[in-house]
Amino acid sequence: MIKIASSLACADCSRLGKVVEELENGGIDLLHFDIADGHFVENFAMSQLEMVSLRGRTRLAFDVHLAIENPARYINLFAEAGANIISIHIESCVSLYHAIQEVKKHKIKVSVALNPYTPLCTIEHALNDIDMVLLMTVPPGSRGHSYAPEVLTKVRQLRKIITKRKLNIDIQVDGGVYEDTIVKMAGAGANIFVAGTAIFNDSLSVKDSIALLRNLAADAYKE
Repeated sequence: MIKIASSLACADCSRLGKVVEELENGGIDLLHFDIADGHFVENFAMSQLEMVSLRGRTRLAFDVHLAIENPARYINLFAEAGANIISIHIESCVSLYHAIQEVKKHKIKVSVALNPYTPLCTIEHALNDIDMVLLMTVPPGSRGHSYAPEVLTKVRQLRKIITKRKLNIDIQVDGGVYEDTIVKMAGAGANIFVAGTAIFNDSLSVKDSIALLRNLAADAYKE
């Protein structure tokens, strides 16, 4: 149930190939690509080009977070670049249903992402059609923002809904994932965690950082 995803936007971009090799050898579950267009979010981030360059170098699943306007227009681009999971923001969709169906056409997993203060009621109608919900604990595309602990309430609420409706949906959290916060997130019911500096740090090796986060989450996880 517990999976750790590495945010490649926090890695050394000059040596991404080597970084991916280290992550794979270190036991990472997912490679998380943050795609930002400078419109839906203030800054630019990764693109399909990094995905294409890395796809032939690893068997790891590509977890693609589209923090872009009208994502349905670009689903084909990222699917062909090797995405295994695509997260689309409810806040940027012209039609959430259409965007979900565009992802499903490619036989890959579909996820809906919510900004920290977007309520769960905006996506409850779509839960039967998706594989994962990505709950942001910081505004997407930003760095240096404080983790919003209020999102833990949303995690608990979502886990209750999933359990009550007997759905097979993962809850992913992104932003502020560290040793102390992952315990709270897992305890609230999240089971996939996007980590950046908690993996890429000077204190522990990549392998040890991944193992530590996984063990902390596994011990705290409550379904």
